[in-house]
Amino acid sequence: MASSTDPWMKEHNEAAKLAEDINGMIAERSSFPASGPETQRHASAIRRKITILGTRLDSLQSLLTKLPGKQQISEKEMNRRKDMVANLRTKVNQMASTLNMSNFANRDSLFGPEIKPADAMRRTEGLDNHGIVGLQRQIMKEQDEGLEKLEETVTSTKHIALAVNEELDLHTRLIDDLDQHVDVTDSRLRVILLP
Repeated sequence: MASSTDPWMKEHNEAAKLAEDINGMIAERSSFPASGPETQRHASAIRRKITILGTRLDSLQSLLTKLPGKQQISEKEMNRRKDMVANLRTKVNQMASTLNMSNFANRDSLFGPEIKPADAMRRTEGLDNHGIVGLQRQIMKEQDEGLEKLEETVTSTKHIALAVNEELDLHTRLIDDLDQHVDVTDSRLRVILLP
């Protein structure tokens, strides 16, 4: 078992606490009206925290790969920690699906799992020239599929940005109208109050 001063465990505990906070916020959603600015702010706060938690899990995963060189832990402990990260990641994905964050994707689902050079070399072992060409075609096909997913994400982000821009334009016009009404009201009050 790892000590309480273990930085990985400390980071994991913080991530687990953040997951609990998010679950509490999701449970609070039922107390908000079906729509409205307060509901949208609350949902945005939840989405932000889910994204932060996803980033923390990526960081935990990265720290986990560096642990064997920095600190002596058993294979059993390493597997336990991998399971802890996997469980938290499952919770994050469930929370994201609860909020219909269909575009919420961790690095692996967007870019594919990280392939180490040794793994790439193993894929070509025992292949002749035709086999290597076939493997290259397969890799190119996988890359094309990844690029198509990336294009969908970028297009979705573009549409969101355009919607935000329209919303900002509307708010700007509303504020300008309000400013004009305040000026008119101010001048009327000055006329009334000054004899």
